[in-house]
Amino acid sequence: MRAALTVLLLTGTIFTTQARAQAAAAPDADASDRFSLGQIIVTAPRTQGIEIDSNTLSSDAIYTFGRTALDDAVNLMPGIAAGNSGGTRNERLVFVRGFDRFQVPLSIDGIRVYLPADNRLDYGRFLTTDIAEVQVAKGYASVLDGPGAMGGAINLVTRKPTKALDIDVRGTVNFDNDADYAGYSTSAMVGTRQDKWYAQASYARSFTDHWDLPNDFTARIPALEDGGARDFSRTRDWRANVKLGFTPNATDEYAISYTHQEGAKNAPLHISDTVNDPRYWDWPSWDITSVYFLSTTALGDRATLKTRAYYNRFDSILRSFDTRAQTTQSRGYAFDSPYEDRAWGGSAQLDFQASEADTLRLAFHYRHDKHVEFQTGFSSAGVPTTEPRQTQTENTWSLALENELKLSPALTFTVGGSFDWRDLKLAEEYGAPLGTNSNTTPKVLFQYPRRDADAWNLQGRIDWQAGDALNLHASLSSRARFPTIFERFSQRFNTAIPNPDLKAERATNAEIGASLTDGPIRVEGALFYSWVRRAIFGVPTPAYPCTASTLPPAVPTPGCALTNLTQSRNVGEGHYYGVELSVSATILPGLDAGINYTGIKRKLEYDANPAFRPTGVPTHKGFAYIDWAPVEGLHIIPSIDLASNRWTLFTATPAGAPQVYYRTGAYVNAGLRIDYALTDHIDIGVGGRNLFDDYYMLTDGFPEPGRTLFANIRMRY
Repeated sequence: MRAALTVLLLTGTIFTTQARAQAAAAPDADASDRFSLGQIIVTAPRTQGIEIDSNTLSSDAIYTFGRTALDDAVNLMPGIAAGNSGGTRNERLVFVRGFDRFQVPLSIDGIRVYLPADNRLDYGRFLTTDIAEVQVAKGYASVLDGPGAMGGAINLVTRKPTKALDIDVRGTVNFDNDADYAGYSTSAMVGTRQDKWYAQASYARSFTDHWDLPNDFTARIPALEDGGARDFSRTRDWRANVKLGFTPNATDEYAISYTHQEGAKNAPLHISDTVNDPRYWDWPSWDITSVYFLSTTALGDRATLKTRAYYNRFDSILRSFDTRAQTTQSRGYAFDSPYEDRAWGGSAQLDFQASEADTLRLAFHYRHDKHVEFQTGFSSAGVPTTEPRQTQTENTWSLALENELKLSPALTFTVGGSFDWRDLKLAEEYGAPLGTNSNTTPKVLFQYPRRDADAWNLQGRIDWQAGDALNLHASLSSRARFPTIFERFSQRFNTAIPNPDLKAERATNAEIGASLTDGPIRVEGALFYSWVRRAIFGVPTPAYPCTASTLPPAVPTPGCALTNLTQSRNVGEGHYYGVELSVSATILPGLDAGINYTGIKRKLEYDANPAFRPTGVPTHKGFAYIDWAPVEGLHIIPSIDLASNRWTLFTATPAGAPQVYYRTGAYVNAGLRIDYALTDHIDIGVGGRNLFDDYYMLTDGFPEPGRTLFANIRMRY
C-alpha cells in the first residue's frame, strides 16, 4: 500500500549566522517580506534580487525563471538536482548533494513536512508562487532544528506584509509546443503591517491541462504513449493562507496561521514497458489543513525563548482503474485507497547569551504522527469490499544543545549535539500473514511487534571573517535518520519480510568553503565529502518457510517455502564527494550575470547486488543567466540549464532477471524571458523554456516536457 502523507505547513525563516544574532535582538526589525518566526539555521549570506547562491533562492528568482513547483525551483541552485520517481506514483524528487527525500527533511517555516508511513514526498505538489524564499542547509544542518537531517535540510519561507497596504497579484498563462493553451498559475496576497500587529491573506493556484513531449519523440508503443500532449499529465494544486501576527515591542513576536491546500494529479505511463502491466492510477484528492502558533519572547537582556505548536491533517485518496479510460473498477488490481493522517506537536528553544562572546542554545522537539488507511477492493462485478481501519501511531522526540563561541572578533566556533528517540505506539496491518497463501488464507487485522529506537548527532563548525570581503568556513557533522514504518514493516504484497529492528542510517558530512564579495562581484565555493554508513537496502533472502507467523523466528509448515523475498537491512556503505561554485556580478550598469556549477560523484554499494548504482543525480550540473536592461523598465533575461547524464534503473526486466542500470538524462535547456514595466506597479512578460525542444529522460521510460511558452502579468501596490 502507498505511503501516508501527514504534511505540516507552517511559517518561518532560515537565518544566516549574522542575521540570527540581529533577529534575536529585534525580530520585527526585518522589513523584508520574509516571515521571521519559526527559524531554522543555515550559515550563509542572503541573496538579493534574482541572484542565486549556494543556500538561498529568492522569490524574484523563482518568478523570473518561472519555477512554480518546488522541485523545479531548487534545481536552479548548486548542489541540488531535481528528478522524477518514474512509475505510477508520478512524484517529483529533489536530491541535495546526493541525499534523497528520506534523508533531507523538508520544512515550511521551520515546521517539518513528514509522511509517517513512508515519507515519499512529491515536491511537485509544493507551490512557490507565494513563497518569499527557499533556503537550503547542505550537509551541516543545525541540530536545533530537529531530527532527521542526515544530508541537509530544505525550508520554504512564506511571505508577510511590509507596509500598511501590501498587495501582490501575479498571473501566468502557459502554452505548449504548438502554442496551444496548456494551463496557468496565479497568486494573490493582500496584507497590512501596523505598529504592533500585521495580518495577511494569500492564495496560490497552479493548473496544468497538459504538457507536450518534444517533437522528435517517436512513439514506441502507441497504446502507452503516442506523442504530442503527454497522456495523463494533468495536475491541479491550490493553497490559501490566513496569518495574524502581534509585535508588542522590539523583541517579541507572536503569530497564528491557518493553511488549507488541495491537489490532484494523474500518472503518465511508461512509454515502452510491455513486461509489466500498466497501472492506471489517479489522485483525485491530496488535501492539507494546518493550524499553528509561533512565538519569540525576550527574557531579559540575555535570553530569548522561541516556541512552536501545530496541528495538521492530511486526507487523500489514490484510485486504481481497470483501463486507461479510468471509468471502471472491476479487476483484481483496482482499488480505492484513502488515507487519513493527523499530526501535532511543538518545540521550544532557549537562547542564552552567557557573555558577549558566548551564546548557548537549548532546543526540545516533540511530534506525534497518526496514520489511518482502509483500502477498498472490487469484485469482477464491481462490488466494493472495504478493509477494517488500520492505524499506525508514533512519537518522535529530540533534545539538542548548541554553543556558539567567538574566539576572536573574526573567528567563531560552533559545536552542537542532540539525542533523538522514537516511540512506536501502534502498527496495524490487515492481510494474510507472511508465509501463508494470500489467495486461500483469511485476512486478519494484526499488529507488528513494536521496537523503539534512538540516535545521537554531533557537529562542529568554524567561521573565519578573513577580511572585509572574504569569509572562510569548515564544518564536520554526523547525523542519523530513522527508517520509516514502510521500511520496517511493509510486506510489499507478500514479497518482503518485515524487520522491526532496522537501525538508523548515518552520514558524516565534511565541508570547507569560502565566499568573496568584492564590489559588484560575488563568488562562493565549497568542497564536500560525505561518508554514508548503515544505508538501508532490500536484501534478497534465502527460501523462507511458510508459517502462520508474520515475523521470524517461525515454525515451518511442512512442504512449503517462499522464495524471491527481500528484507530491509542496514548493509549499504559509500561516499559522496564533489565541488560547488557560484559567481554573480554586475558587469556594466544594466547588465548582471550569474553562473553556478556542481560536480558530484557517488559510490554506494552493498554486497548482495554488485550491479546497484545510486540513481537520480547527474555528475555535472550548471545554470547560467544574463539580466540585460537596455532601457529603463525593460529586462531581457536569457538562461541556460544543463546537466550530464545520471544512473537509472531499466524497469522492463522480466521477473527473476538481473537488474540493469544505465545512464540517461543529459540535457541543455535554453530559456528566455522578456519583462517590461508598464508602470511603477504593473509588469508584463513573455518567455519560454527548453526553447530548442531537447528530448531527454531523467528516469527510465518517462520523458521530460518539450518546449513551453508563457505570458504573465504582475501587479504590486
